[in-house]
Amino acid sequence: MINVTEQISSVRRTLGDRSLEAGDARVLTISQAYDTDVDDLWDVVTRADRIARWFLPISGELHEGGKFQFEGNAGGTITRCEQPHSFAATWEFGGQVSWIEVRLTAEGDGRSRFELEHTAHVDDHWDQFGPGAVGVGWDSGLLGLALHLAAPDAPRDTEAIMAWMASDDGKRFMKESSDAWAAADVAAGTDPVTAEKRAAATFAAYTGAA
Repeated sequence: MINVTEQISSVRRTLGDRSLEAGDARVLTISQAYDTDVDDLWDVVTRADRIARWFLPISGELHEGGKFQFEGNAGGTITRCEQPHSFAATWEFGGQVSWIEVRLTAEGDGRSRFELEHTAHVDDHWDQFGPGAVGVGWDSGLLGLALHLAAPDAPRDTEAIMAWMASDDGKRFMKESSDAWAAADVAAGTDPVTAEKRAAATFAAYTGAA
């Protein structure tokens, strides 16, 4: 059984700003420590068969300069790869381009931390939904990673995942994730009322709530 509150509280979330040639951007960072070493965690996040067990099926060439495509989701180009500690890629979805960087670090006692940085331009979508628009999705990814590491040989059960997402626990996960990103939004300087409004819009978008 998934302990929703424990999973949400195990994740670190921060927001920052960055100036790009095309304009201002926001930098979303999410991380969680896991009970495995850096080499295994690298294997988990870079090998197609293991990625499919915790995130989504992926096709393409998973090396520096290679292009990739997640089934029904984003694709992109791997722009940098430094095994076993980090890689960077473009993140292309719905005609929009953003950028991700993944970093893996040892935490001691056989644990290691997965950290993902997602940089995107500020636009109307950001103004409406705030960081939760992508943050809740990444929270779901980190939950999937935790479940995979707890049972590495288990296949990804899409039907079970969809059923859980529609359950009360799944909706509570989306709510707590949306609220956690609202807290990160406020910590980054956003007015609390605006952050709360964005979080409510994000939760509604993910769950279909009125």
